[in-house]
Amino acid sequence: MAKLKRSKDDKIVAGVLGGVSEYLSVDSTVVRMVWLVALAFTGFVPGIVLYTLAILVLPLGRKRKS
Repeated sequence: MAKLKRSKDDKIVAGVLGGVSEYLSVDSTVVRMVWLVALAFTGFVPGIVLYTLAILVLPLGRKRKS
């Protein structure tokens, strides 16, 4: 079973959403768009707190070989 990790390859800030997209086998653009919509409806402060918590909790994954 795959483990949730931050992505080293698909990252814009810290690789959290890239790691989620790899874990779910979904395009990272879709995950980022869903994240932005969720932030718009729930508020930016809780979303930033959750993202920061994910940076601290999730381990950094390995770089993919090309």
